Amino acid sequence: MSHAGIAALIFIATLTFVIWQPRGLSIGWPATVGAILAWALHIVSWPDVLTVFHIVWDATLAFVGIILIATVLDHLGFFEWAALILAHRARGNGRAVFFGVILLGAVVSALFANDGAALILTPIVLEKIQLLEFKPRHMIPFIMAGGFVSDTTSIPFTISNLVNIVSADYFHVGFLAYAGRMMVPDLVSLIATAGFLYLYYRRDIPARYRPDRLPLPADAIKNPAMFRWSWWVLGILVMGYVMSDLGHFPVSLVALAIAAGFLALARHYRVGSIREMIQEAPWAIIVFSLGMYVVVFGIGHAGLTKILASQLALSGRYGLIAATIFTGLVAAFLSSVMNNLPTVMINALAIHAAHVTPVIRQAMIYANVVGSDLGPKLTPIGSLATLLWLHVLKKRGLTITWGQYTRVGLALTIPILMLTLLGLGVWLVWVE
Repeated sequence: MSHAGIAALIFIATLTFVIWQPRGLSIGWPATVGAILAWALHIVSWPDVLTVFHIVWDATLAFVGIILIATVLDHLGFFEWAALILAHRARGNGRAVFFGVILLGAVVSALFANDGAALILTPIVLEKIQLLEFKPRHMIPFIMAGGFVSDTTSIPFTISNLVNIVSADYFHVGFLAYAGRMMVPDLVSLIATAGFLYLYYRRDIPARYRPDRLPLPADAIKNPAMFRWSWWVLGILVMGYVMSDLGHFPVSLVALAIAAGFLALARHYRVGSIREMIQEAPWAIIVFSLGMYVVVFGIGHAGLTKILASQLALSGRYGLIAATIFTGLVAAFLSSVMNNLPTVMINALAIHAAHVTPVIRQAMIYANVVGSDLGPKLTPIGSLATLLWLHVLKKRGLTITWGQYTRVGLALTIPILMLTLLGLGVWLVWVE
């Protein structure tokens, strides 16, 4: 069998076990075994493995820091407080609180990554709507909105999604330059996501609810002094991201340093067990992502990168907007069938190899990120955030089948993706 065939078989087997998870098998194990097999069968060499780690180490460590910060905030009650603020200020208006959930998800995703938004906000939103005693069909719009927006609005900053950091690091795109190109597409995606979700679920969103059934926002805060400190920490975090750009040092140093300081504050104010907070961090995501990067790098090595590079170069002949849309659609499709984490890396290698003008290359870089952020919503396997989101819901007694999810994914993702890519292309024509 050819190297390409072996690489494809290893990938399919790895993804099958990641999805199946027999007997609760951690998603990190199949990815690790797949990476070892790819190396043992000479699909990838040891220098290839080192190349992969060189590309993704900063993204991986930054993700660890961001998730730890989000975990401390969760233990403090920060996110629950924010959700309750929105629910009370909506004053019983079901549509207002629906859009509030979308807005909160967008903010959390932007600052604490899509995985953080899916893992932390999902239980909070589910718990609050259960207190309101909604019927099952009235719960679904809120649950789906939280799951969708965690990915579709993970565009604006490099730290909003693991794939963003990987791409920005590979092409040496700074925090400010990235934000300047992606804030407008993110706004387009947010508006489109809110609009299409509302149109899809408008008949199931309750017109009214009783906010008096919810606890007061202040009751969610575990320690008022720590809560006040958390606003300073968030401000320092954003400033740190900007300084990492201006000082040309890895963003992971900022995230890890602030996470360490925040954990020390949590210990001082006795917000929770530091050991439990560290153990709660989704370490399996880290192992999974590193293993899948290696597995898919093997597929790229076997010819996929060369094929992608030639097709991207061809699309570049038709102008910036055409190249933007084509690159984004390719990234979206690949993300939906082989997960967005390895997709963004393979496409980055292909963009680097494609013979296009610098302006077209810039457009492709950002379109690859948009496609890798939004494309995963087409299928449940597209992003790890979605798989974890489904797992969290199942543990809490709410099952969304793959058929249900895919129907919604196909109906909503394609128009949202197309509008966002078009917005990106028009914006880049304006600013470049």
